[in-house]
Amino acid sequence: MEISAAGQLEVRITTADVGKRVSVRRLADTEDTTEKFTDTVGVLTSWDSGVLTITRKSGESVRIPETSLVAGKVVPPAPARRRGPSATYQELAHVSARAWRPVESERLGEWELRAAAGYTRRANSVLPLGDPGLPLDEALTAVRRWYGDRGLPAYVQTATGGQGTQELLCAELEQRGWTREVTAELWVGALAPVADRADASGVQLSRAADEAWLARYQRKGVSEVALKVLGSGPSVWFATVPGEGGEGGHGSDSAPAAIGRCVVDGRWAGFGAVEVDPALRRRGLASVVMAALASRALAEGASAAWLQVEAENVGARALYSGMGFSAHHAYHHYRDRREGSS
Repeated sequence: MEISAAGQLEVRITTADVGKRVSVRRLADTEDTTEKFTDTVGVLTSWDSGVLTITRKSGESVRIPETSLVAGKVVPPAPARRRGPSATYQELAHVSARAWRPVESERLGEWELRAAAGYTRRANSVLPLGDPGLPLDEALTAVRRWYGDRGLPAYVQTATGGQGTQELLCAELEQRGWTREVTAELWVGALAPVADRADASGVQLSRAADEAWLARYQRKGVSEVALKVLGSGPSVWFATVPGEGGEGGHGSDSAPAAIGRCVVDGRWAGFGAVEVDPALRRRGLASVVMAALASRALAEGASAAWLQVEAENVGARALYSGMGFSAHHAYHHYRDRREGSS
């Protein structure tokens, strides 16, 4: 906190600092705590009518009455990550988008409107990587119309917690009644350690998601649209660990023991759909699947890896952390809650 020459805490932020990363100290909200003050660090996304809104790295917005402020200052961006490959949010946003393509898309300035008959939010949401070329309210009206014409709810995918992320857009959406439905994180790590983690000699790799692979996939009744999304990306690989019934379940009622998907795109390998038979968990099968896919990606020239994980998935987070992955940024899906939007 900023301290004056007289040794007093000072508030050294103003409304002109909206959009900057700040650290503030305020009086605690209640007396039900032994702590007199509460500290908040994040992006100052608004300061109106005597109330500050600060968006934390997680995407959570904290509203603070200016009368409760004790100290505050602008702080530099979060320090560079010390673990795993370096990357900008923009780079990872483009890479992850190429790994999960919609069946239909349209440009609105630098925004991409994406649709795939409702199969996953990622393939049915706006990716706003820049200026839509219209005032925000007009752009959102165009978004609602575009998704409404397709019988879909309007979603906007945003990110927080990194350099160049979209805390201000998140705040603008919330002010307009859009609701954050899902939050997850994009993690990155070095690729070679993943390949070295397990013996993957028993894993089958293919270019398509066949019936055996789909038998283990969590989303049942996969449509033709879903198959197109699953098969999209620069270089897509599917991994299968055969079940006890035979070669990946071919000619039997046995689904595979484990599956996974990987998309190789330049230096990046993106992992997803890593699923294991519940009866066979905690036997290292997820590591085996990822090791096989990582080896294939290394052979194609990749060196860095990314994946997406929800905050509530404690088991997956522990697994990926043990592999050397760590969070790069959080991403969110905001849904338009206006009448008629869905």
